[in-house]
Formats: sequence, structure tokens, C-alpha cells
Amino acid sequence: MLNQPPPPDKHTRGQRIGVVLFQLGGPDSLDAVEPFLYNLFSDPDIIDFPLARLARRPLARLVARNRAAKVRERYAQIGGRSPIIELTQRQAAALEQELQKTLLARVFVAMRYWHPLTEEVVAEIERNSFDQLVLLPLYPQYSRVTTGSSLNEWNRRYQMAARNHIPVKTIRHYYDHPLYLEALTHNINQALARFPAGESVRLVFSAHSVPAGIIQQGDPYQHQIEETVRLTMRHGGWPHPHTLCYQSKVGPGRWLKPMLHTTLESLRAAGARSVLVVPVAFVTDHIETVYEIDVEAREQAKELGFTQFEVMPALNDSPRLIGALADLVLRTVN
Repeated sequence: MLNQPPPPDKHTRGQRIGVVLFQLGGPDSLDAVEPFLYNLFSDPDIIDFPLARLARRPLARLVARNRAAKVRERYAQIGGRSPIIELTQRQAAALEQELQKTLLARVFVAMRYWHPLTEEVVAEIERNSFDQLVLLPLYPQYSRVTTGSSLNEWNRRYQMAARNHIPVKTIRHYYDHPLYLEALTHNINQALARFPAGESVRLVFSAHSVPAGIIQQGDPYQHQIEETVRLTMRHGGWPHPHTLCYQSKVGPGRWLKPMLHTTLESLRAAGARSVLVVPVAFVTDHIETVYEIDVEAREQAKELGFTQFEVMPALNDSPRLIGALADLVLRTVN
């Protein structure tokens, strides 16, 4: 079991702590899809090539315009907007409630590509008075294109707007945090309960893919994903075989493989009949889980002839995940 974090000392208990949760964001309406995509493809931490500073924005407009219709159709099938906004706000509210048991804490949500944008959150923080800030990306595994991008955007906006330079502490990853692993294990057990007793189930851990080139440059994302899977399997002690794959590749370049759709094909060809997909890198449900896995991959599994296909929901506001996030904050402010 995880040791209890030390209680805040007298100095910390009297401080006002601001906690900023960083998340990808998503369109809050079908009309917001194209501007959301534009913001995504304008990100210098994602789109980078010689002379990118000049070409990035025109290219982002072109890509967003070309992809918007197809992406709008996907969002239309899951309610016309991304669920990530409401779910992240619920995570923030639950974390704030937990932290306020011992701290004077407020929790903010800063989305990278749609509202509430980082610049909006910086402005709100500047209207308040805090003694310390804690930056907490909702990405358990670090990558420069997720956590790194969010922190870079924060630094740009905060340095421009901040009048008072208060202490800022950053949590960069928690891929091996015991309570995070416990939350994953709990949700996997709940999902496995949907299968008949004694059924041989293939556990398919699916993570968002990233360009292979950044891994070759030293990005720790792949290693941390693999460690999360290894530690979760050890923690769960299941007899079921497991596989790690990736999803959500964008563009023609080389990304981490194998992809989810080819993994399902290979497993069915090898005789697998029952499969549980575990979205291991996503702590909040959004289009990658509720559409790419629960719609597209489910349809593919049906066509391939799987007898049972299940999806583990993301951790969302699971008490175990909230406990992990609170523990991270408490250990950071002490």
C-alpha cells in the first residue's frame, strides 16, 4: 500500500494553493470542430519541420478544413461534442473537494486546444491571490507532444501575464503511482466481470500513438506506457494474456505500432474470441475512447467474428484516480 503523504505543515496549511489540471480539450459543439482542429495542428510541439514557423498556420488551416467534415461526423455520433470537457470539470471538482480537507486549494482546468484555454486560466489565476501553484497534467505518461506541449503553452502565457512570480511546482508524470495503478486494476476487474466465468479474455492495452521519431530522440512516453502495462498486470495478477497497441495515428509518417485495428486482426487470426480493450493512456473519456474504440473498433470486432468485445471506461472521476491526484499534489506542496 502507498504510504500516507505527510500532512501539510503549518506554513503550507495557511497558504492558498492553486492547482492547474492540463488536458487536451475537445470541441464543445459541431461548429467548434474546425477551430479546434486548427488549434491542434498549429501546435509547434506537434507540427515542426524546416521553416515551420512560416508555414505552420496556413498548413493548419488547410488540414483543419480538409478534416473537419469527417471529424464532425464522428462527434455527431457521440452527442455532438466532446465529453472531455464535462468529465475533466468533474475531475477538478472532486480533486478540489479532496484537497480542501487539508489545504486551502482551488483547482482549475486548462485545455490545450479548446476552451477553457490556458490563457483564460492564467487570466483567472491572476485575478486571485495564491501563495503557490501546482501544475498537474492529466497525462500519466510524459511525452513532449502532450505534457510537454501543455507546459510549454503555460510557460508562454504565464510569463506574459504574470504580475507576481509566485512559486510554481510541476508534476511531470505518474505512470507508476500506486493509486493510479490501483484505479486501473479496479476498472479492469469491473470490466472483466462482464465476461462469463472462466472465459479466456485477451487484454488489449491501447495507448495514443506518437511519432516514432520523437521516441528515437529520447522521449520517455513508450517506456512509461510499457511500464504502466507491466505494473498493472503484476498488480492485477490476472491469468489472461495481454497485448499493448496504439491508436489515433495522424498523417502518413511513422508512428508507434502495432495499431489497434491490426492488433484485432492478428488476435482473431490467432484464435482469440473475447477481448477487453483497456485505454491505458487516457484518464478521461473523449473521442479516442468513446468513438475510436467503442464504435469503430467494436464494429471491426463484430466483423472479425469476436464473440465478446468490451471496453474499460476511462478512469474519469474514479475515487482511486482522485486519490492519486490528491496524493501527488500533497507530496508536491510539502
